[in-house]
Amino acid sequence: MLAERGPNDFFGEVPLLLGAPFLASFRANVASRALRLNAADFAVLVNAAPTVRQAVSEALLARVGGVEEATTAARRVPVVVGSAFDLACHNMREFLARNFVEFEWLDPTNDDERPWIPAPAQRDARYPSIVLADGTLLVQPSLRDLACAVGLRTVPDGEEYDVVIIGGGPSGLSAAVYGASEGLRTLMIEGTAPGGQAGSSSRIENYLGFPIGVSGDELGARALTQATRFGAEIVVTRRVCAIQAGAPWHVLTLEDGVTVRARAIVLSIGVAYRALHLPGLEQFVGAGVYYGAARTEALSTRGRSIYLIGGGNSAGQAAMFFSNYAAQVTLLVRGPSLAESMSSYLIDQLASRSNIAVKTNQEMTGVHGRAHLEEIDIYDRVGKTTARVGADGVFIFIGADANSEWLPGDLARDDHGFILTGRDIAPAGAPETRVGRDPYLLETSVPGIFAAGDVRHGSMKRVASAVGEGSMSIAFIHQYLAAATA
Repeated sequence: MLAERGPNDFFGEVPLLLGAPFLASFRANVASRALRLNAADFAVLVNAAPTVRQAVSEALLARVGGVEEATTAARRVPVVVGSAFDLACHNMREFLARNFVEFEWLDPTNDDERPWIPAPAQRDARYPSIVLADGTLLVQPSLRDLACAVGLRTVPDGEEYDVVIIGGGPSGLSAAVYGASEGLRTLMIEGTAPGGQAGSSSRIENYLGFPIGVSGDELGARALTQATRFGAEIVVTRRVCAIQAGAPWHVLTLEDGVTVRARAIVLSIGVAYRALHLPGLEQFVGAGVYYGAARTEALSTRGRSIYLIGGGNSAGQAAMFFSNYAAQVTLLVRGPSLAESMSSYLIDQLASRSNIAVKTNQEMTGVHGRAHLEEIDIYDRVGKTTARVGADGVFIFIGADANSEWLPGDLARDDHGFILTGRDIAPAGAPETRVGRDPYLLETSVPGIFAAGDVRHGSMKRVASAVGEGSMSIAFIHQYLAAATA
């Protein structure tokens, strides 16, 4: 809530006068009548009517004064207190950032930051902890407790929905936007934060409509705002652990036994980062070793030397992002070149940064350190030699696997666990469960359950493709629901 306007009041005059976009929307709480003016008509009215001009001028001065007062006043946000090498603290910061919750972070092991730690956290001295804006202290909270404390929705409001979307990546957010905007009662269930893996991308430069690129979290934030504005219900820190398919209702069971019913389901569960199996690696996860971009760690890499493992677009985008902070970014690639796995524009950008080094035919084979990562072993696949080098951080991008083992057994998947849809179902020998029709293009082997995005067999693994599949799934759901009620 930014402001309230009542009878005989007006809003939007500042953007009209300045030719700027209006970055908020108003909703009528009671039956109302409003006069809407475009910029040209507004200019004519202000110039022609002195009383209007005076009223607008007075309101403009008052509102600008209010903005100045608001920007100069002390503003309190939650404060996370924990070590940079504490996995639980890293997860808290990543969770808040990915859910677009503003916060401050203070490290109790940093002598310069210790005096600024709020008194409740200093007295308790158990970390990680978070001090909320009202002074409430949460010590080592679960992510769900943290979500509740900062005002995120964690429990569905209803029991029955037209469509339930499982997963909040680009395809899930797209399905939520189109489902809610087209009048379907829509629920999206996300285990961590909206945006999926794309949400951790530092910059997506080939997405239509963003000529200078857009970060994954910005794209996710915009999509989330759209979905909620249209009325989609978004819950986080929840996991669907079972689906009982049926007609006209599918029953979804959450991990705590709560159930919701859906006439149709969209599986937008994405994929899970593929783990790198090296002796001792697990102990450094969150303490110098990270899967994905881990954008919350950017400031901690300032002036340091970090390594990125992988040769795909995600690794390239992360290398460009971290090069703005780290003194040296080294990309380790097992293959002989980047050309087969990375877009040419990214290869050119990497070559333009003096603090980015690309080392091909090399791989990480060992990790070393005490409380946190300090050194890694690098094996040269051509020279057959191993060198130990200092490393302040390692970020791993070696692909991902389907996360579909929990789905109903009669839902057809390929040999790697990716979900079959449309024409791909019949060759796999899936049981015939329909009467009188073939499956829709994005429909699974279970009628009324659709799949979109990376988890779908044959998907393009691109953000634009995922967004398109999410919107297409809603079009097919309309057809499915119409046929079911005919």
